[in-house]
Amino acid sequence: MPIKNTERVIIFDSSTLISFAMNGLFEELKTLRKSFSGKFIITKEVKQEIVDNPIRIKRFELEALKIDEMIQQKILELPNSIGVEDKKITDKTLELMKIANNTFISQGVGIKLIDMGETSCVALSQILNEQGVQNVLAVDERTTRMLSENPETLKNIMQKRLHTKINIKNENLRFFRNLKFIRSTELIYVAYKKGIISIKSKDTLDALLYALKFKGCSISDEEIEEIKRLG
Repeated sequence: MPIKNTERVIIFDSSTLISFAMNGLFEELKTLRKSFSGKFIITKEVKQEIVDNPIRIKRFELEALKIDEMIQQKILELPNSIGVEDKKITDKTLELMKIANNTFISQGVGIKLIDMGETSCVALSQILNEQGVQNVLAVDERTTRMLSENPETLKNIMQKRLHTKINIKNENLRFFRNLKFIRSTELIYVAYKKGIISIKSKDTLDALLYALKFKGCSISDEEIEEIKRLG
């Protein structure tokens, strides 16, 4: 059944769910979902990354089972729950991956920036934008966000890392504009403000934000202090 355009959607990339998993914050995520007037969505490609593939690896099996349970409980839902077909997302994902991975050029060769999972989230966001559905991308990994929000800074970072000159196909950047992002740190801040966090201490928010920084979320100390000032 198609979602009403008055409802909201948070589209979760693997990176954000992994950050919650590594910090033992799934129960907080579940409670946050129950207080949210909308949907938490993962694409088929993200499900493959965090459930279907890791569930066969003993080291990751338990976390994969926990995420699968959240799907069964409809804490996390698949796009068909909002009337978007997997094929439409996959087709758009392949198109966007080709564009993204040929946007930063070094020595005449495109540099791979993003994979199927995160690109599928971008694809779904664009589909929902076209339908007038409010949505935000929950992405902890830096590259996807910077490709949309600050490609020049991303270019400079990659030039330093790869020790090579990089050129940008600026005409490709339009495909990644007008995306809205949130990280696990902002989500846990919302949970904190809603009183969802059971630990009651003046240091609770600080501890949560830095735990996420050290186990998964790309965020600077300055950004953390800015969030804390909102507190």
